[in-house]
Amino acid sequence: MRWEATELPERQVIDKLQEELQVSKVMATLLAQRGIEDYASAKQFFRPQWEDLHDPFLMKDMQKAVDRIEKAIKGDEKIMVYGDYDVDGTTSVALMTTFLKANKGRVTPYIPDRYEEGYGVSFRGIDIAEKEGITLMIALDCGIKAHEKVAYAIEKGIDFIICDHHLPGATLPAAMAVLDPKRKDCSYPYDELCGCGVGFKLIQALSIRWSLDSSTLLPYLDLVATAIAADIVPIDGENRTLCFYGINQLRTSPRHGIGVFLAQLKTAVTVTDLVFKVAPRINAAGRMEHALTAAQMLMSNEVDQINKLSQAIEAFNTERRSTDQRITQEALVQIQENGEEDDASTVVFSNEWHKGVVGIVASRLIETYYRPTVVLTRSGYHYVGSVRSVKGFNVYDALNACKSYLIQFGGHKYAAGLTLHKDQLEAFKKEFDKEVNQSILPNQKEPVLRYDYSLSIDDVDTKLYRIMEQMRPFGPTNLRPVFLSENCLDSGYSKVVGKEGTHLRLSIQTEKGPLVGIGFGLADFFPAIKKGAAFDLLYTLDKNEWNGKTTLQLIIKDLKIRA
Repeated sequence: MRWEATELPERQVIDKLQEELQVSKVMATLLAQRGIEDYASAKQFFRPQWEDLHDPFLMKDMQKAVDRIEKAIKGDEKIMVYGDYDVDGTTSVALMTTFLKANKGRVTPYIPDRYEEGYGVSFRGIDIAEKEGITLMIALDCGIKAHEKVAYAIEKGIDFIICDHHLPGATLPAAMAVLDPKRKDCSYPYDELCGCGVGFKLIQALSIRWSLDSSTLLPYLDLVATAIAADIVPIDGENRTLCFYGINQLRTSPRHGIGVFLAQLKTAVTVTDLVFKVAPRINAAGRMEHALTAAQMLMSNEVDQINKLSQAIEAFNTERRSTDQRITQEALVQIQENGEEDDASTVVFSNEWHKGVVGIVASRLIETYYRPTVVLTRSGYHYVGSVRSVKGFNVYDALNACKSYLIQFGGHKYAAGLTLHKDQLEAFKKEFDKEVNQSILPNQKEPVLRYDYSLSIDDVDTKLYRIMEQMRPFGPTNLRPVFLSENCLDSGYSKVVGKEGTHLRLSIQTEKGPLVGIGFGLADFFPAIKKGAAFDLLYTLDKNEWNGKTTLQLIIKDLKIRA
């Protein structure tokens, strides 16, 4: 991996922060790198307040959405809450359904079947809504390009409200209201909300209309924080405030449907726990069976039902892990057999691959072949797949350049989904590789590890760790600080650990005594380190709890032996 230093802020900005905040140069630098340049912005960063949230009525069409929902509730109309099958969509459905039911709404939650209906609003969902006498559908985390589906619903006398955060097309669906901060004609101050975040702004607007105390919204923020973490949206601005309060809710009074997956934690829940412990399990329901199982668990107050559903989801997750590992190996073999190791992109396909894990497989393939990747499988009469990109490369734009070969596509800069006719696979594969080859920059072809600050290993201590912890919640645009320390030496107690002997437990010499670090998958460096070679480290700070004792620990991101 190539190591790159994050650009240092101007000296006067750092000096000003040191003076105003009375903090170290390290902290002042880290804050300035995150766009914090004065006391006011630092206060908002460290102590987010409810008042920092923007007025939801600043979002285009919010008034229309509130009026239509209020009319539906007053008229005792049936409402369908429709969401995508990933974590963002599932939490959105749980949030909107429980809020409306708590306020006398007649609500039916609906999540499409990944395999029979596919992504987004489906004709089948609308047909079911018509059959059940539903007159209002609220689509969450999807719908921004559902022109035909919305028109179909309107023909059946069903109004539509769309709450989405994906990029709109040239025109918007003819819905009653389209809430999306990425609309070009929307002046909402923050446009990086996830789908559940947009849903939250709608219930916030409804709570204002109904003169509800803002405290009634706090129980919903554990769902919002989970969606923010899972959807990998920036944790800055309004997202930081929502995540801050959501994490606090998870620590003090989490809904049992989330808490059941956090019960074994020995420390306070963090965004990392949501990403690696909660999100994969919620996702597993939609990948391997049906996402409505996860939504029901998130909405339920019955402990026995939640425990039963969580056991089913745990089984789905176990199946998901073994399935994506198997498919990843099959895809790697396919790349090698086809002689495509040196292509600009990866496009792999099999009729037999499980549709629910192709996105995970795409991400895993990038770990071996660092380049934009498409993993496809069969779905009915078409091929469908997931696309993942590398840092800096806009895969959405690349797909747009190949749209003549696609039935449909959608997504973000770094992740997308697509559908194409069977006879277009080879043509798409060639065109996609050609587009990537022409537009990818040299510095986007290899993975880069960025570090925030260079400091002596002797300056690393628990005080620095405690300061870092005040910067939580960590996430995109506020990643956990990465440090560089050079010319480190083994204290004599480093060793190889792990069942397979693949991990490295470092014991590093410092003026204050040995400092422990753990490097996952870095055992190959052990022989050189044991012989006394000096080494450079990139790492983050963490703590290790063992036998009731808490000590400082480095999480090694990468290591280089000095020549």
